[in-house]
Amino acid sequence: MDYSKIGLSASTIASSFGKAISENKELEDYRPEDISLSLLRMISYNIGQISYLNALRFGLKRIFFGGFFIRGHAYTMDTISFAVHFWSKGEAQAMFLRHEGFLGALGAFMSYEKHGLDDLMVHQLVERFPMGAPYIGGKIHGPPLRDLNEKISWIEKFVQKGTEITAPVPMAPPGTTGLGGFEVPASKGNTLRSDASNLNVGVLHLVPTLDVFPLLADPKMYEPNTIDLADRSELEYWFTVLSEHLPDLVDKAVASEGGTDDAKRRGDAFARAFSAHLARLMEEPAAYGKLGLANLLELREECLREFNFVDAYRSIKQRENEASLAVLPDLLMELDHMSEETRLLTLIEGVLAANIFDWGSRACVDLYHKGTIIEIYRMSRNKMQRPWRVDDFDVFKERMLGSGDKKPPQHKKALLFVDNSGADVVLGMLPLARELLRRGTEVVLVANSLPALNDVTAMELPDIVAEAAKHCDILRRAAEAGGLLVDAMINIQDGFKENSSSVPLMVVENGCGSPCIDLRQVSSELAAAAKDADLIILEGMGRALHTNFNAQFKCDALKLAMVKNQRLAEKLIKGNIYDCVCRYEPAS
Repeated sequence: MDYSKIGLSASTIASSFGKAISENKELEDYRPEDISLSLLRMISYNIGQISYLNALRFGLKRIFFGGFFIRGHAYTMDTISFAVHFWSKGEAQAMFLRHEGFLGALGAFMSYEKHGLDDLMVHQLVERFPMGAPYIGGKIHGPPLRDLNEKISWIEKFVQKGTEITAPVPMAPPGTTGLGGFEVPASKGNTLRSDASNLNVGVLHLVPTLDVFPLLADPKMYEPNTIDLADRSELEYWFTVLSEHLPDLVDKAVASEGGTDDAKRRGDAFARAFSAHLARLMEEPAAYGKLGLANLLELREECLREFNFVDAYRSIKQRENEASLAVLPDLLMELDHMSEETRLLTLIEGVLAANIFDWGSRACVDLYHKGTIIEIYRMSRNKMQRPWRVDDFDVFKERMLGSGDKKPPQHKKALLFVDNSGADVVLGMLPLARELLRRGTEVVLVANSLPALNDVTAMELPDIVAEAAKHCDILRRAAEAGGLLVDAMINIQDGFKENSSSVPLMVVENGCGSPCIDLRQVSSELAAAAKDADLIILEGMGRALHTNFNAQFKCDALKLAMVKNQRLAEKLIKGNIYDCVCRYEPAS
């Protein structure tokens, strides 16, 4: 039965509580659940209509809802969503924040300037699990909150909830939708509509302390991504790579949490959510804004953190660090018996050879099954033959050592963007940092703020440096000067000591948790450290190839990486897998 003559379907509510006045009954004669449902629909539809009319007045397409009436109730959200869709004829959307209960506190925090609190300092405010999983929508950057030292902006990330997606953490008990515990109506009369999966539920995401890297030659022209994912074939290829790597990543993530049943459930939820992201982006690549490979890799790490996998490769990194530190003394002794020119070449070869260790590369994961970390490192070192595919070593050597009797001035301060844990940082970048310190150059090791694959973090580096300093007086003195060693009484086990200068060795975080880095968004700590630097060394595929390969800087820049992906090698350097890049660019 319908009312087609007047353009209404049978399910259309013509009048709320219409039966209560049209039948000879008292209100008490009706079932309480029917009364509740009618109240809920009447109020929710009214809210939807009034909110749409206000949005229409100001030309807005997205309407945000919050409050105890809505919080945690899927049916209320569904009804409001239906009303907004109905009145706007599909042009407007109802949006719901998973943690909207905190908005009042955030508003108070952001209005501190109005209350005479200008001296309030903001330090590294970070939402550890920032993303609704999965989300479908874009990034909307709000106006930055500013004080003397910090800049903070907010990003909204949304999920269009479907029943096929496993719930985000915490795992939803039976009888809930999984939307952060939103209740599912139990009675038959309250069943959600068939299209009720289109609930836009998201999380307010805080981006802490982001500055533009001050050494970019032209920040307005800077584009971090090297690979153009606007090319459909490139997009499909990298989606396939990420999808094929997903089972191994899930195994590592679950193992990092002890392999418990809860970890397995979260691992399955992560795999479903990230796969949903990829499927959505394959359908609409611009759904989250301009898409680059760096964005995809960052999305994967954020999704891991959303499901409470803080550091999926923690135990692997610890094991590889210990194995590499065990052979470091012999490497340093070998380097100290070389001539200056031979040592510089050996150091660059060492960085390139050690960069083979990358759990984000399928080819490298396969190598781990064929030998120990030290065996793989030695194999890689033995295969180092010049000329490399991109080989600017001779130009770099002349800048460092000069030619003939002409000695160039040494760099005053170098920023070393480190990549992987284990041999990469211990046997590659640390010896190179040591050489710069020996020459009187202040060194800043720049590492991730948050874990990403097997990349070393700024939190982990001081312990690695302290352990390495036990075998090297140069590192010990520099670490002391840089404040990395609490206890200066370190036993020097090697016999080589020299009167090295007390230039400091320091560690700063880069402000991100991704294998790549967008230098338009770095930590204020890194931005401050970079202001007087005259040498940048970017190491690894993520930071030197996937991103920043074409970046120009105001100071000297050295980009070092081993290419561990055949397609990237062909596209970027017209070479093959395991080819090496040593790209030196004098200050622009």
